[in-house]
Amino acid sequence: MDAMNAVEWFGLVASVIVAYSLMLKDMLKLRWWNLIGAVMFAVYGALIGALPVLVLNVFISIADIYYIIKIRQAAVIKRD
Repeated sequence: MDAMNAVEWFGLVASVIVAYSLMLKDMLKLRWWNLIGAVMFAVYGALIGALPVLVLNVFISIADIYYIIKIRQAAVIKRD
């Protein structure tokens, strides 16, 4: 078996980050970690030329950003 190259390692790390994010109870932390993993997967998809991986993870990244903003806005309103 050939050793994994840097791109494969990058994809593996992205997988671990997404898996970790799904184990978190705090929704804001979940969204941040999921965003990091999704951005990494989008880069990975671009590097390997997998358009479906790229498109899906760009969409997930946008959704994560949207919900991070909503969560933070709700926290600000709650403090006032």
